[in-house]
Amino acid sequence: MDNNNWRPIQGGEPMIDNTDWRTQLQHDSRQRIVNKIMGTLKTHLPFSGQDGLLELEKIAERFEEKIYSTATSQSDYLRKISLKMLTMENGSQNNNVPNPLPSNPTNSRTTDPGSVVMPPQVHNQGQ
Repeated sequence: MDNNNWRPIQGGEPMIDNTDWRTQLQHDSRQRIVNKIMGTLKTHLPFSGQDGLLELEKIAERFEEKIYSTATSQSDYLRKISLKMLTMENGSQNNNVPNPLPSNPTNSRTTDPGSVVMPPQVHNQGQ
């Protein structure tokens, strides 16, 4: 349960604020968020022509509506959208990073064992 909806009253007893957070969010605020989602989608998804742009807009609107209807508060709404946009940004950046491991690890041995970085599970086997 979200404790941000509790408000102390004169006697010190908490009272639930039954005002739905959605009533306080302006329509133009939601449209700005859809526009930001659109900007992210444009940079990360391929589209062509006006039809492709309209399809991206539908995706952005459906995504925003889904988060809007399931979020428990405005901060939850913004957090979920931000996390999804960050995931998309990071996902596309990872696709452009070359694989740091050599394709044939048996030929990449060095004479200095200290220069080889071992995964944590390998270091812990002897301990």
